Amino acid sequence: MNKLIKNAFFLFLLLPAYSGFAQATKAPAYPLITHNPYFSIWSFSDQLNQSTTHHWTGKDQSLIGLIKVDGEVYRFMGKEPTSYKTILPAADEESYTCKYNELLPGDGWTALKYDDSAWKTGKAPFSDDKDRAKTLWESKEIWVRRVFNYSKKDINKLFLKIHHDDDAEVYLNGEKINVSNGANGDLQYFPLADDVAAKLKEGENVLAMHCTNTGGEAWLDAGLSDELKPTGHADLKIAEQAKVVMNATQTIYDFKCGGTDLQLTFTSPLLMNDLSIMSRPVSYISYKIKANDGKEHAVKVFFSASADVSRNTASQPVTTKKYASGNLSVLKAGTIEQPILQKKGDDLRIDWGYMYVAVPKSFNAAQYISGANDAVEGFFKGDVKSAQKPGISPVLNTVISFGSVGKNAVEKFIEMGYDDINPIQYFGANLKPWWKTAQTKTIEQVLAKAAADYPAVIKKCELFNSTMYKDAVKAGGEQYAKLCVMAYRQSVAAHTLVKSPQGKLLWLSKENFSGGFINTVDVTYPSAPLYLLYNPKLLEGMLNGIFYFSESGKFQRNYAAHDLGTYPLANGQKYGEGMPVEESGNMITLVAAIAKAEGNTAFAKQHWIILGKWLSYLVNEGFDPKNQLCTDDFAGHLARNANLSVKAIVGIACYAQLAEKMGEANAAARYKKIAKDMAGRWATLANDDDHFTLAFGNKGTWSQKYNMVWDKMLGLNLFPQAVYDKEVKFYLSKQNEFGLPLDSRKTYTKSDWIMWTATLAKNKADFKALVAPVYKFAIQTPTRVPLSDWHETNSGKQVGFQARSVVGGYFIKMLQDKWTKTK
Repeated sequence: MNKLIKNAFFLFLLLPAYSGFAQATKAPAYPLITHNPYFSIWSFSDQLNQSTTHHWTGKDQSLIGLIKVDGEVYRFMGKEPTSYKTILPAADEESYTCKYNELLPGDGWTALKYDDSAWKTGKAPFSDDKDRAKTLWESKEIWVRRVFNYSKKDINKLFLKIHHDDDAEVYLNGEKINVSNGANGDLQYFPLADDVAAKLKEGENVLAMHCTNTGGEAWLDAGLSDELKPTGHADLKIAEQAKVVMNATQTIYDFKCGGTDLQLTFTSPLLMNDLSIMSRPVSYISYKIKANDGKEHAVKVFFSASADVSRNTASQPVTTKKYASGNLSVLKAGTIEQPILQKKGDDLRIDWGYMYVAVPKSFNAAQYISGANDAVEGFFKGDVKSAQKPGISPVLNTVISFGSVGKNAVEKFIEMGYDDINPIQYFGANLKPWWKTAQTKTIEQVLAKAAADYPAVIKKCELFNSTMYKDAVKAGGEQYAKLCVMAYRQSVAAHTLVKSPQGKLLWLSKENFSGGFINTVDVTYPSAPLYLLYNPKLLEGMLNGIFYFSESGKFQRNYAAHDLGTYPLANGQKYGEGMPVEESGNMITLVAAIAKAEGNTAFAKQHWIILGKWLSYLVNEGFDPKNQLCTDDFAGHLARNANLSVKAIVGIACYAQLAEKMGEANAAARYKKIAKDMAGRWATLANDDDHFTLAFGNKGTWSQKYNMVWDKMLGLNLFPQAVYDKEVKFYLSKQNEFGLPLDSRKTYTKSDWIMWTATLAKNKADFKALVAPVYKFAIQTPTRVPLSDWHETNSGKQVGFQARSVVGGYFIKMLQDKWTKTK
């Protein structure tokens, strides 16, 4: 037996069954492959074989898993994605010209015979994005007429393919066929009524559109597509999923497939105490198979990964390759274009670099590249050669024979990796991935190292999973621990690890589904507890770029910046305005937290001058904030924000604490007194009988005062216990079914802030009472996407945001528990 297989099997026998530390068994979505904002694949359904797998943005990135047991084929993973045939191409497939007008047109503008000769002519897409628009649209409204020729043909199901930002209405030959509110972020398919296809005429037709930009970005582009009938296999059986278990680094599924049981494990080894392992863009997909009837069974496993993993849209042409590298057999795919770092934005997927599927040669696997529809057919027939026709939708296929499997489990694995070549641009410099060093130059070396380390890495992951879960249960109970499990990989995988040209570690977040900004300070702030707990150097890496931005003179305000750009381009702030008190308070507080976690002030000393500049801003402007935004910017501007005032007070006290640790007694005493005096005045100004107000002088309002948590965490002693007791008691009276509202203005909430607010409680009973509705949201929300941190407390529906790093804030109770023990 090959040494690698022996080690893996020995490990399987030694490790405790995962049910011994059974963790989360239900989630809004399940992480499968999680490494960074671009290499992130999820299952959006409770049954792995119930739906196609997706990128966190929701776009299909199909992984298919089949098992053949004694000739019978069972599907245990994924579902063949829906396919479309283009009737009228959108701009992602083909450039097209149409007529447009930015002034209110006369009656009948949607009809084919309308005279549009006075309208302007332009190419789609229409947008205010100067880099991506074919026609610049900067007015509030636009009217577009697209005349096209059509030849009658059978249509299975007609869909409108549209990207609108914001409100759009669409007409076909004068009749309204679709209304879409808001912005949808990218080209998406919307089903049309059954009778719309009949409105298409032989010869000339017109697709007319009206779009209103209600604020922010503007975009309009549309086409028509036919949804093709599914090409199912009559003989395909569906594997019976017995259970799913999530832990920090793994998602584990159990299936019954005829006479065999399959345990399928996805491992993304995001171990923060070992950056060499964490930075490897390689996940393991492991199969453990044994008979469940005491008999011997002939078993083969099929794995198929769509080339969509390596492209932004399904229309982008790709190149593929099959080859051998050392002890591995490898499949590779990537776009022909390779537009490295040419796109930025939120609802985008990577379209440069290459995806890899690798398997040890010792497994004697058959690998082949085919079209999506041919892949499964080839496995059914047992004839992979006939399936090797890539077409426009290539997939990378691997078939592993397990031979004859009996009562003793047999384990084998596949690796899935991604080489993004240059993941980040940082002030004009294209950075290499962290793993690329003088010793490790190629992704093949990374894949080989990951394969050789498989038994040891799995063991490390199992140990971490168990320890993390036990610590979380001890800190906050079972429900809290399960929420931490859901949050762990999501938070880590919303970052990219690189090194700056100055040699500094950069741990850069993407503000997923929230503007797409890179290294946003008020995303770093709620994320911080996870990294303070497991590796504060990573939190330094979340602050290094912001410090450089100011210290280099590139950002010349007297307060801290909001962000470094739009992911993956970190070339300077892109957010429309600053959050002066928010970001300055965040930066100083997080530096004090790093000093606490690391036991020294070395990081603070490096940046003492700029910290002093931001401190001055907080002293002068922070106590009674002017009409400005805070991190909860979706709620709008607010003057005299009591919670924002707390942030300024805490920030000043944190500076005083740092000064004291650095031996600057006079500065420490001065700023400690200022912060303490402010806290006393705050308690008077914000007081409203049984609680404290949302804004000074605004009686009858309230808000979560989550910024107070650092007073307790860092022992600043600013607010008396009576303040916390009064607030927590009030919060418990304001909870809805799915959580505590953010404040009195709306019923929505932010779950990361609830965790911080709950940590203000002085007993576990109150903490658990505030956490329980959040857990209920997580397991009952009707919105099936990676965990959203912004949801409605009455319905449990997502309001916005998903897959964001801020859920790292869930770990604040664990961090408090750890710091309390080390006092």
